[in-house]
Amino acid sequence: MFSTIPFLKNKDRKDQSKVFAASRRDFLKLGSLATGGLLLGVNFQCSGPKGETITFAPNVYISINSDNEVTLIAHRSEMGTGIRTTLPQIMADELGADWSKIKIIQAEGDEDKYGNQNTDGSFSVRMFYEPMRKAGATARHMLISAAAADWGVEPSECDTQDGNVIHVGTGKKVSFGELADKLKDIPVPAPESVTLREFSAYKLIGKDVAIYDLKDITMGQAVFGADVVLPNMKIAVVKRTPVIGAKIISFNDEKALAIPGVQQVVKIEGSGFPPGLDKALEGVAVIADNTWSAIKGRDALEIEWDLGENQNYNSDQQQAEMLQSTKSNGKVRRERGNFSSASSAASKMIERTYEAPFYAHGTIEPPAAIADYKEDGSCEVWAPTQHPQWARGAVAAAIGADVANVKINVTLLGGGFGRKSKPDFVVEAAILSKAAKSPVRVQWTREDDLHFDFFHSHSAQRIKATLDSSGKLTGWNHHTVFPAIGSTGSKDELHPSDGEMGLGCVDFPFDVPNIRIESHESTGNTRIGWLRSVSNIHHAFAIHAMMDEIAEARGKDPIENALELLGEDKDISFQSEMVGGNYENYGEQIENYPWNTGRMKNVIRTVAEKSNWTANKAAGKIMGFAAHKSFLTYVACVVILEKGSDGKTIISDVHYAVDCGVAVNTDRIRSQFEGGSQFATSLATTSAITFDKGQVQQDNFDTYQIIRMPASPKNIHVHIVESQIKPTGVGEPPVPPFIPALANAMYKMNGKRIYKLPFSI
Repeated sequence: MFSTIPFLKNKDRKDQSKVFAASRRDFLKLGSLATGGLLLGVNFQCSGPKGETITFAPNVYISINSDNEVTLIAHRSEMGTGIRTTLPQIMADELGADWSKIKIIQAEGDEDKYGNQNTDGSFSVRMFYEPMRKAGATARHMLISAAAADWGVEPSECDTQDGNVIHVGTGKKVSFGELADKLKDIPVPAPESVTLREFSAYKLIGKDVAIYDLKDITMGQAVFGADVVLPNMKIAVVKRTPVIGAKIISFNDEKALAIPGVQQVVKIEGSGFPPGLDKALEGVAVIADNTWSAIKGRDALEIEWDLGENQNYNSDQQQAEMLQSTKSNGKVRRERGNFSSASSAASKMIERTYEAPFYAHGTIEPPAAIADYKEDGSCEVWAPTQHPQWARGAVAAAIGADVANVKINVTLLGGGFGRKSKPDFVVEAAILSKAAKSPVRVQWTREDDLHFDFFHSHSAQRIKATLDSSGKLTGWNHHTVFPAIGSTGSKDELHPSDGEMGLGCVDFPFDVPNIRIESHESTGNTRIGWLRSVSNIHHAFAIHAMMDEIAEARGKDPIENALELLGEDKDISFQSEMVGGNYENYGEQIENYPWNTGRMKNVIRTVAEKSNWTANKAAGKIMGFAAHKSFLTYVACVVILEKGSDGKTIISDVHYAVDCGVAVNTDRIRSQFEGGSQFATSLATTSAITFDKGQVQQDNFDTYQIIRMPASPKNIHVHIVESQIKPTGVGEPPVPPFIPALANAMYKMNGKRIYKLPFSI
């Protein structure tokens, strides 16, 4: 089964990237390019989703032609993060190219050519930063060698800049295009002979670079999933199982087929329960000439269901049961010292419970995919997928084809947040195209999107903290319970995985002598998946709301409290305290990406300074603070509230301090944090999914609300810490600290602690 946590386990990571002369025939499959010139491939060797070593070639191509055009291949999915820009930006900067002459082509989904293309888990930049630099540097060395030979000078006397090779001493220059044909005779240099630029020499890395597709997106010319149109294409909508695991007893399609434009009605066999992460749900599809006819035909279907084992499932009831379970002993996942002794000796005990609901992804573009099944058994797909290889394999399995006969074309994604890494909607399109013997676009409605998501699981937590007579925090006991992602594939997955526990729970960083962290059993009764920052959402809310309360009990400022409890500057390793499991560290070896208290303290001090914390506090400003590390990135957040003239609460300012290592594209980093605060505001204040009789009770954005503009943060300030440490993720880290910072600010405003999400502001 696919890894239930969307990050890599990079055991024994060794950068063995190689650059080589690529096959022009393979490259030309991706688009019409001028003949002649330089064509390089990049062979990466790194670790895959389960820690296995993966070698793939070519992962990235660089092409330089006589028109002075540099073409780069983007092998990751673009959903607003800017990754389609950022990775090529690294190569272009190391190469010394003219960014205005860069052409980017989206790679198809092909594991043999491009290896892991799963754009999820905030690992794209950290995984490919060094290989991209080496690819650009290799091409730069070849260009310099060609120019130096022509000029009769030493290569060391030359450099590249703005698409030219320059002789530093004389200022003589020649464009890349003029050298293109000569590059065929230049051997690819040995990796050890290739040197990378000094960081200070970069003109793109560490700077604002607008996303490559900006003009097309703003002008409405960008191609998202539902924008693809093929000749003779049909539109399909599906009436899916009302309860996950339900099966069709019988159906009558007579009225549906009578709707003008309806061409065909097809039953889709589901996988039953558990439903799996990559299977289509049971249902009946209506295939029509247009979307309206398909929807009206679906409305006319008459289906008798066996609702199965989840027909009485009620999320409120499970929530109460989970909360009750936290009062008992759970499965110990991390232990330091003896919490029972700390509890017995405590002068004060603070015990609180925290609850969070189910969340849907609510991507602005609902799922849509187009498939064209051919008589020879091949199938070509166009889809807004975060994980094209997984989609490719799932399609092949569903239609009984060889993977080599399935082609996945990746469109732009109108939002992803982890939802579009799951390929169920892509599988539906392939099944229906095969049945219809024509191209088919499966279109999900907003109601479909909310009813049949892979939800972020609801949760219950109980935290006990002990203080001694001097006010020292002596003990921490954290109970957490929520349906595991693994339950979507196996009924035996009753506890969160090590990976899920490592998302903000067992990696509790504070210097407390006695720590016990426990998990409890819960069942999955629907489809559970990962959503932006995953279990960090509820873990960070509980931990940092509790830390604010602890600071108050100790008579300390929240920021002073956090700095003190982090202790001296040091690297933390949690593995020695893990009980029967592992600390997965987002798939990276702890030695390569340690949990460093000094870096966390630095972002805390930075956000305190930039938000004018001390002065604003003295002036009576209403502020909340939290700091959390997720996806290897250190983030501190301050939320400032005001009362409007109408008495409503306004989120006037949000300050983030971010240490993500090398900040490759500062424009995209700020954008991710600006969007992340809006996303987190929705999770904190308006969004919740509930189930009754096994069915989702929310239908659209009127009942599952995302934040509206009047209630969104007004000013979002993102303070990026300068660093030359290896880069980490930025897509998910904005979310976890914002929610407790907002909750803590609300307490300062009205004197009421918040223990349950969502809450009103």
